Amino acid sequence: MSRVPEPAWIRADAPFPAPPAGAGGPGEVLLVSPDAESAVPLTAADRAAAVEVGAAVLARAGVGPGDRVAVALNGDGEQTGPLVAEAAAAAGASAASLGPRGRMRLHRALESLAATVLVATPTGALDLLARMHAEFLVDPLDLGLRRILLAGEITGEHSRRQLAAEFDAEVADLFVDPLLQVPVACRDGSGGGLHQPRPGLVELAPPAKDEVLRAPYPAGTAELVTRPLWHSALEGAAVRTGFAAEAAEGADLVPLPGYTVGDGVLVRGRRISLPRLERALAPIDGIGSWELRVSRPGTLDTAALHVSFIRESLVGNPMWTKRIEQALLAATPVHIDVVTGAAGPDLPPGPASGSLTDERGHHLGRDRGAL
Repeated sequence: MSRVPEPAWIRADAPFPAPPAGAGGPGEVLLVSPDAESAVPLTAADRAAAVEVGAAVLARAGVGPGDRVAVALNGDGEQTGPLVAEAAAAAGASAASLGPRGRMRLHRALESLAATVLVATPTGALDLLARMHAEFLVDPLDLGLRRILLAGEITGEHSRRQLAAEFDAEVADLFVDPLLQVPVACRDGSGGGLHQPRPGLVELAPPAKDEVLRAPYPAGTAELVTRPLWHSALEGAAVRTGFAAEAAEGADLVPLPGYTVGDGVLVRGRRISLPRLERALAPIDGIGSWELRVSRPGTLDTAALHVSFIRESLVGNPMWTKRIEQALLAATPVHIDVVTGAAGPDLPPGPASGSLTDERGHHLGRDRGAL
């Protein structure tokens, strides 16, 4: 095991410092995170380099000339969908960025495009499949998809096998840089680890130490870090992605992430910032404690905030419930249900304490040092 020189460390789940006024060159675009906490600059040259990297990744995943690619990923401020579509076009395919539209609209778009490749979150693809059976009453084989590329979430082998069998398509995984929204590695249908177009774009680090590791990797839990070697301002940085994996002793490839770690938890492909949630709830009087519960009872993730009030009169109070709902809307793009109840009399004084329960088993914890 060898170590590379220490880079500048950035966390994808922490605010990124905004560029100073007047900085940057012509054609610069700012990639704004869904929670509006970060704005990362992307110059015209950076965007061209990003598309080149993404095209190489998609080509490795099987996308090429003659393909018609439908990208059903979010593309608001962070432009994930458009960047992936540009990369697919650069790989020789025809591509459209559709966004995560309603499943009926997505189904219609796939038919209109005669799409051969679908890029989606795992739960998005599974939800489309379920609705095709239960609501649309159509055969998934009629779509003619030959390849499904999954991105942005944690999923299991059972889901991959189900999608492959139902659509009669090859299923592969894309690893998208959560800060710069560029596909930087993929796992093809043969399984194994992540393949990347150039060495060092994705590496591993111990969860509690700012130390990039090189293959062969030691066994144990490690966090995936991206190295934006193609970016003019961030080429010397290492980005802690918040994705974690179990590395096998002596492995040469970075494993596909199976967990998340840190201050952000993934829900429906979006990261909910727990510190931001804490700041949003802190000004609301009467909250004694809260618990964010995340589950996947069917094909999609659900999130619910269970709030305990210090006064019985606040339980079921529509005004207080609405205040909490509005605070959540300001803190995250993901819908979170609010469930209220009364707290016990032995709550300590001070700000409300919060906790996270991930019933999916994806999130290992906020404290990297505890891992």
